[in-house]
Amino acid sequence: MLDILLTESQVALREEVWGLVRSVPRSLLLDMDADRVRYPKGFLNEAGERHLLGLRFPAEYGGRGLKWVDEVVALEEVGVLGASLACLYSLVSIVGEALAVFGTAEQKERFLRPMLAGKLAPAEALTEPRGGSDFFGTTTTAVREDGTYLLTGQKRFIVGAEVDVEHVYGLMGTRGGGTGRLHFRQARVPEANLLGRLNAGSDIFHQMMIPERMTTAAGALGLARAALEIAAGYSERRKAFGQRIREFEGVSFKVAESVTRLDAARALVTATARVIDAGDEPGRVRRMVSESKKFSTETAWEVINHAMQIMGGIGYTNVYPIERMLRDSRLMMIWTGTNEIMSLVIQHEYFKDLLGRGPRGREVEADAAEAGQADEKVYS
Repeated sequence: MLDILLTESQVALREEVWGLVRSVPRSLLLDMDADRVRYPKGFLNEAGERHLLGLRFPAEYGGRGLKWVDEVVALEEVGVLGASLACLYSLVSIVGEALAVFGTAEQKERFLRPMLAGKLAPAEALTEPRGGSDFFGTTTTAVREDGTYLLTGQKRFIVGAEVDVEHVYGLMGTRGGGTGRLHFRQARVPEANLLGRLNAGSDIFHQMMIPERMTTAAGALGLARAALEIAAGYSERRKAFGQRIREFEGVSFKVAESVTRLDAARALVTATARVIDAGDEPGRVRRMVSESKKFSTETAWEVINHAMQIMGGIGYTNVYPIERMLRDSRLMMIWTGTNEIMSLVIQHEYFKDLLGRGPRGREVEADAAEAGQADEKVYS
């Protein structure tokens, strides 16, 4: 993000996050990618101690009371660490959203406060073997009995499930977050843990989809930016046919395309953050959040592919982190709702808005020489 577009407090926040990002040992990233570390609790501890978790949540529970326009600045910087740590960092924002909006004071004190302090690691159990994008087709049940709920069913692809898990998945990328399958066999959950109103889980789901998708959108920017900077730096140093490879259009145009798409994606993410902060109409929020997630993750995939192509064969090796970034970025177009689901939401909300209002400013359809030929306008 250009400094001129940031407030003084956002510049200061970004520098704080840089401190957190620089503190992460190189060995941790390598060990997570090699599956030698299944869950890096120390990272969340460090982020909590630096007061950098759940930035949007109230100060009375350990947050900073900031806005989405501030949080996306922080999320982009954390994104340079790769999808695993960015995901774990984001889960506090995602799960914290449900607690902050729907939780009781007691639930916030018991769960939200230690989460923001980095002492309680959150996990979100949505996906099931028979229900991924079809969230409302899930089959896990909760039966009330003697002041508790008995949970029966399975959840899978749960980041942070490693502590109480039946199976940990081997992943193509985004490793080290303890992604596993949970199997509930009449697991008892106290009635006091019910979040919000009974049978109103859809409200919580829709609210959580905002941070679900915005954290991915903003984090993808950081990952893609890091890959581009590596490749651009390489193109300045690498010579072929007697000149720096950045002087070839095949390379320089890939850099230009990548920079343009990154700037456009960042502008969309920032605009969406402003729309959320303003409390705009829910349909418009859903549309723009979906646009941000779709465009940002597809941009990251394209930019990182360009970076690998610029670097050639060496980019395909583990001499550079581009190959890990490519593996990480692929999942971003799948999780938190596939990008096909994002397209479904985008067009639905667009048509609803378009068909629900009259023309804005001018009847442009009439600006054709034979616009009055009603017999030619056949629709069925």
